[in-house]
Amino acid sequence: MNKIQTMLCAVFSLLLVNTAQADSGNFAGPYIGLNASAYGVSATGGSVASKIDTGATGTVEKNDISVGKVVGVVGGEVGYALPLGSSMLVDVGVSYLAGAAKIQSDGNDSGTDRVTFEIDDHVTAYIAPTIVLSDTSSVYVKVGLSEADTGVTGNVTSPGQLSGTTWAIGQRTVLDSGIFIRSEAGYTDYNEISSHGNGTGIATTTSFDADPSSAYGMISMGMRF
Repeated sequence: MNKIQTMLCAVFSLLLVNTAQADSGNFAGPYIGLNASAYGVSATGGSVASKIDTGATGTVEKNDISVGKVVGVVGGEVGYALPLGSSMLVDVGVSYLAGAAKIQSDGNDSGTDRVTFEIDDHVTAYIAPTIVLSDTSSVYVKVGLSEADTGVTGNVTSPGQLSGTTWAIGQRTVLDSGIFIRSEAGYTDYNEISSHGNGTGIATTTSFDADPSSAYGMISMGMRF
């Protein structure tokens, strides 16, 4: 994760040094947009089942995580781009992605205590320093705070809401009419999901966890006012 952050900052610094003067006014002001994204979720984790259920002591650990991918997810964004000179802006906004990815964990070989976590409704509040390359083109580095809803299938307690940090790099083209097209690639590192059996089918001494992260590519189209 630190390597990704370093790379994004280095690219942004290089562009800042070598960019000619351009008119940031073409990009400034409020905007709204619709987006289409493809993203995938990866996770490490599994389950820990206590041997106390069989009269023994200690714990036995089994890891079995399968990851689902969601393609063609749609959402929206709203924000404001504040000019900071002729070739710099700060873009502040909120984006939303509607879609679900599933992470499955089995605590035993037979799958009798199979649990599926579902992650959906991703919301990110972001700030994006932006360099204007020309009157119609700009590039940016984005950092944001992200949240997502979680659900669970199985005889377990419900996990808490996900939160994490998003880093991204992107490019935006604005036409004279105010219509813009944005392309972006990013990465989100979420906190761990955890749950345990509710005593019906899965013992309360059995716990499940997953440490998810997601990578995405996004295309947006919208209007600057």
